[in-house]
Amino acid sequence: MKIAVTRKEHFNAAHRLFNPDWTDEKNDAVFGKCNNPNFHGHNYDFFVTLIGEPDPDTGYVYDLKKLSDIIKEHVLDVFDHKNLNLDTPHFKNLNPTAENIALVIWRILRQQIDNQYELKIKLYETERNIVEYPAH
Repeated sequence: MKIAVTRKEHFNAAHRLFNPDWTDEKNDAVFGKCNNPNFHGHNYDFFVTLIGEPDPDTGYVYDLKKLSDIIKEHVLDVFDHKNLNLDTPHFKNLNPTAENIALVIWRILRQQIDNQYELKIKLYETERNIVEYPAH
């Protein structure tokens, strides 16, 4: 019997979408306002879902307080109120699109959470722009 448990979190961050190998014109054509050289920000909401079997002793699939602590230390403390392009090593050479942010969060948390749990990330860049990793 597998059950999914989910923790909702939030962070604010600035970023700029651009490809350094492209011309300014091409970056503007592809990324539009998101290519602003002075950056722009989002209020990101994200959901971390773990899927597994409840422990027979606790009834927990995973201790959500422990999950909260892991997310705070490894994601929120790293990304919240930061410029993703300039302040985080994760995006020094990776365009901080919503897709890549979700993937990076997944990779960070995957290192902290036992593989017996299926891990999913759902990131809301805006109310209308949402990405999930893995997708299925």
